[in-house]
Amino acid sequence: MDFNSIKKISKWRFPLIDSYITNQLSLFFLFSVGLLSSLGVSIGTVSDLASKITDYGLPIPVAILIFIYKIPEYVAYALPISILLSCLVIYGRLSSDCELVALLSFGINFYRITIPALLFSLIVTGITFLLNELIVPAANYQANLLQSDYITETELSRQKRDVFYPEYKSNLHNSASKKLQNIYFAEQYINQSFKKVTIISFEQEKISQITTAKLAQWNQSGQVWNLFDGEINKVGDSAEEMKTERFTYKQLPFSANVFEIAQKKRNFEDMNIQQAKEYLDLIKDSGAIVDVSKLKVSIQQKYAFPFICFVFALIGSTLGAKYSYLNRSKGFGICVAIVFVYYLLAFILGSLGITGILSPFWAAWTPNLLGLGMGGWLLIAVNN
Repeated sequence: MDFNSIKKISKWRFPLIDSYITNQLSLFFLFSVGLLSSLGVSIGTVSDLASKITDYGLPIPVAILIFIYKIPEYVAYALPISILLSCLVIYGRLSSDCELVALLSFGINFYRITIPALLFSLIVTGITFLLNELIVPAANYQANLLQSDYITETELSRQKRDVFYPEYKSNLHNSASKKLQNIYFAEQYINQSFKKVTIISFEQEKISQITTAKLAQWNQSGQVWNLFDGEINKVGDSAEEMKTERFTYKQLPFSANVFEIAQKKRNFEDMNIQQAKEYLDLIKDSGAIVDVSKLKVSIQQKYAFPFICFVFALIGSTLGAKYSYLNRSKGFGICVAIVFVYYLLAFILGSLGITGILSPFWAAWTPNLLGLGMGGWLLIAVNN
């Protein structure tokens, strides 16, 4: 940046500063996204697909499609890391080339110099959120569907076998207290039907009825279960009082939740926020406290994750300006360290949220808030 450029900036400093810094950031950012995404998808997907081609006979054209579908996931991971690396390197170069000194000498404080990076990071935050909500879940779902036809033991197939669902009913006098109402067992869910079903019903915390059937279907119009070839065993006060009723077809008013859960063909990782909330409504009465807590924390993490782009931009720009000796290799090393600390914190605090020590909100947002505090402290230190 020569003296004439500095004179122009002093006259029209707001638009030219923004344009110059944003241009530098965007070029390196795009390079970083491409590099990190390529490395991620190559390391995380290629070896796995190669083993599936040799072990399960997965066709190469299908493997290529799966590879393409996995790219958005790694792009979403690369976006926050790329904004951090870009800010570290570009602001470090501006500092080492004395361009920041030139800008500061014209009365432009460092708060103003960081605005382009922060505004740019907000755009990246929006892109990350939309990518994780609209593209990544659908792409991962399609990738799982493609390989499920060739690989018998996938996460999707495991979800359809050995179905177990306990159903609890809230106490009218105490909403926090729940009583076990039914336990549902099924050998398999296929073609919108459960095979080899057993339903154990409870009254007054005792088994009152055991229903078995070879096949069960959900009757949407009648809001009942259609049961085929089974029997109903009504349990009295003693085992001798059990009464058995055999049937070839019978309709019983059991809950639709079991069918709705079974019809959810997506893993949680393949759900967006709306789908995850719908799934949470289905399992909240299952009594699976850990699963419910895990889902609540994960939903909050889906909200919190994109905003780490803003935090990384704040930390990266201030660190880059503070330490002028940062080149690309040193910047990459610091970037790896910061990302490692963030994910470690996210893991530890997420675990505390699942166990109930922290609320889901604080478990998900605390790493961002800590990073924001650190970035604010560094910004004040650099400006002074």
